[in-house]
Amino acid sequence: MYTIQVYCTIHSCAVIHTDAEPQILSSIMTLKRRLSDIIEPDFGLLDELLRLQVMSRREYDDVRSERGAAYRRSEAILDLLTTEHQCVKFIKALKRTHQPHVVNFIVQNGG
Repeated sequence: MYTIQVYCTIHSCAVIHTDAEPQILSSIMTLKRRLSDIIEPDFGLLDELLRLQVMSRREYDDVRSERGAAYRRSEAILDLLTTEHQCVKFIKALKRTHQPHVVNFIVQNGG
C-alpha cells in the first residue's frame, strides 16, 4: 500500500509516493538482537522467504545449514534484509508462518 503526499509552492506541485510502512528496515535493525531470540526460523519461514524471493536458493541453503541454536539462523535471515521491499515481504512471511507476535514487536518498534 502506498500513500501520496503533495507538496505545493506558488509555482508548482510535486507528488511523492511514499511507502505506507516506512522505517521497517530501521526498526528491524534496531531490534535485531531481540528479534533473533523470538523469530522461529525452522517451521516454514525459510521456505516462505524463498518463495517470496527475499532470499536466493544459495542464501536459503546457507541459512538452513547454520548449526547451533535457532537464534543463529534468525540472525542470518535478518542479515539478508537490506531494503524496505524485502522487509515488507519478510513481514508477510512472518504472518503466513503464524508469527504475528514478531510482526507486532517490529511494528511497535519493540514496545
